[in-house]
Amino acid sequence: MKKLSELTRFYYENLHPVLEDLDKKREEVKFRVMLFGGFILLIDLMSFSFFQNNLDILLFTNIVVGAFLYKFLTKDYTKEFKDRVIKPLISAIDENLKYAKNAHVRGAKFINSGIFTQMPDKIEGNDYISGAIDDINIELSDIHAQKEHRNSKGRTSWSTIFQGLFIVSQFNKNFQGKTVILPDCAQNAFGGLIGNWLQSHNINRNELIKMDNPEFEKEFVVYGSDQIEARYILNHTLMERLLEFKKKTKHKLYVSFVFEQIFIAIDYGKDLFEPAVFRTLLDYKVAMEYVQTLHLAIGVVKELKLNEKLWSKV
Repeated sequence: MKKLSELTRFYYENLHPVLEDLDKKREEVKFRVMLFGGFILLIDLMSFSFFQNNLDILLFTNIVVGAFLYKFLTKDYTKEFKDRVIKPLISAIDENLKYAKNAHVRGAKFINSGIFTQMPDKIEGNDYISGAIDDINIELSDIHAQKEHRNSKGRTSWSTIFQGLFIVSQFNKNFQGKTVILPDCAQNAFGGLIGNWLQSHNINRNELIKMDNPEFEKEFVVYGSDQIEARYILNHTLMERLLEFKKKTKHKLYVSFVFEQIFIAIDYGKDLFEPAVFRTLLDYKVAMEYVQTLHLAIGVVKELKLNEKLWSKV
């Protein structure tokens, strides 16, 4: 697997001409999106008097129509960007990795991870990457899991359970129970005493497990079906690596250990590998966002050193 510096050099030496070509197409796409956006706004102004008592219907219609038009207008540009930029980047990281832009990690794996207690009614995703890094199988993709809601009038709305990167990897241990690591929102919001009480009375989770690493306890809360196994898995080394991984992601990090797999969910709140439309692709920050995110996500095996024989299989 290439280092980040090597990947950055590959990006500029091999993909910059492609980016220059795609950036011209981006300008064309941006113009069409803005043109149709203005057209929708004009229709809204003309029909405002008719919908003034039903603004929620007007807003809902705008969101649906706007989302459909945006996806339609950017479809070809997005496909070309992924084929000419994302796919070569993934191959540059490791030639053994496979990429399928329209596939995602199976919904059953997302559910079986036990990270989120809400049962999603819809799971979508894309940008599926799979293969082996240092002889450890790994798969990941963008995932958008949603819950359906109906109000008293029968109208449907959707809320997001999770949107971001979902990673599945082998782990060098067979687990009898389930261990889940979540962001420590309660103690950060309410302080130690109240936060700890709320954590220990979470009826949707297994038993609260206190760890002996103060920094880890500040960032995460751990639930598990087996106290001994959870502490065996989360030894000092792994806790330090998870803390370091959390610092690098700069986003909410969720982890679970189920059977002989580790599940990692990084909440970015967006579809990560979609090309920029309103920002130039030639901007350094835009370019590095794609490079660094791919390197971090695929490099989870390196970051956590899952191939080390820290645990013997039983």
